[in-house]
Amino acid sequence: MRTESKIIGLGLIAAFTAATPAFSQELTLESLKAENAFVFNTLLFLIGGFLVMFMAAGFAMLEAGLVRSKNTSMQCLKNISLYSVAGIMYWALGYSLMYTGVEGGFIGSFMPYVWPAAGEINPGDYSVGSDWFFQMVFAAATASIVSGTVAERIKLWPFLLFTVILTGMIYPIAGSWKWGGGWLDTMGFQDFAGSTLVHSVGGWAALTGAIILGARKGRFGPGGQVTPMPGSNIPLATLGTFILWLGWFGFNGGSQLALGDNINASDISRIFINTNLSAAGGVIAVIVLLQLIYKKVDVTMALNGALAGLVSITAEPLMPSPLYAILIGAVGGTIVVFAVPMLDKLKIDDVVGAIPVHLLAGIWGTMIVPLTNPDASIIIQATGVGAYAAFTIIASTIIWYAMKVTIGIRVSEEDEYLGLDKAEVGVEAYPEFASGRV
Repeated sequence: MRTESKIIGLGLIAAFTAATPAFSQELTLESLKAENAFVFNTLLFLIGGFLVMFMAAGFAMLEAGLVRSKNTSMQCLKNISLYSVAGIMYWALGYSLMYTGVEGGFIGSFMPYVWPAAGEINPGDYSVGSDWFFQMVFAAATASIVSGTVAERIKLWPFLLFTVILTGMIYPIAGSWKWGGGWLDTMGFQDFAGSTLVHSVGGWAALTGAIILGARKGRFGPGGQVTPMPGSNIPLATLGTFILWLGWFGFNGGSQLALGDNINASDISRIFINTNLSAAGGVIAVIVLLQLIYKKVDVTMALNGALAGLVSITAEPLMPSPLYAILIGAVGGTIVVFAVPMLDKLKIDDVVGAIPVHLLAGIWGTMIVPLTNPDASIIIQATGVGAYAAFTIIASTIIWYAMKVTIGIRVSEEDEYLGLDKAEVGVEAYPEFASGRV
């Protein structure tokens, strides 16, 4: 009976489409258009995702170059470990917390996400797997921000435990408020690719960690004395910066979320232009200011100027004109020039300068969005910045303090003097140099 009904139904459909060829053609073209858009959107997520994944290498090289030689292996170990932890935690818990059942609220679901089976048609405008991959690498980037700030004196396992909670819970919950359709999204908060959602969240977590952990031994002395502790490999740090710059095209361009038509493709091109120009503006502002103020141009500050420009434009890389993009990045670079000595005066030890770059430039980029985006409100933007600050500070402080009083988070003074490559890793990055053998 079911077979006969199916045959009759197929016959009616065939007769109807044959009698209405225009309708049949329209249906076919629309279906083809939707299928092509699905493929291109998915491809955008995958390409953007592996570009952002390459930023993990950028963070690793930047940090490896900006720490002292005795701590280089430790930074490499932390970066490959945190990326792996982020991947597992965002699969096991984070993605569901960020995207399942938020519906204008404050948090998603703790239940495991139900993934489509192999060979199953995905609903929506792009594949679920490509979306997960794209969002996962953002979670890993958030943890990388913390890694550089607390370098040279934190134990490996407490850092990784913090990464578990940051990438599995703190970042996904924060992300659900905007990108998961939560309360800030309903309110109208604008953060295109994460100046606040990614960079400031990572920056607040790094700041609380740096304060609770304390400064490196000998970094600050009496009477406001600051002892420079220069990095071991400037070419490596420069390479890391260029890798991050490259990855940012995936970071911002992929956040357009669509590549299936003329307008979206054109907008992604515009995002690339503004992203590049903002980074350039950050560099130029830094080198000019350093020359005027100090009569010398610190290359590490120039590197952070590029990153600050990139962070600044991330909240709204589409709407600004190219000139505005340059100016937005230039202000980000200016923030770096004045924030680095400010942190020294406050005796907050940020090894790689991540707090000025990711936290302060992230706030600036978020707050300037209403200048070019008519849908943004300065009050709502400030509400979002304040909400993310309060949530991340409270959550991070609880975790850092809990670990400090239980398992401990800082290496011994002797281990810090020897270097974490010897004390925690057992593999020196530069053994010949360290032992005096050439």
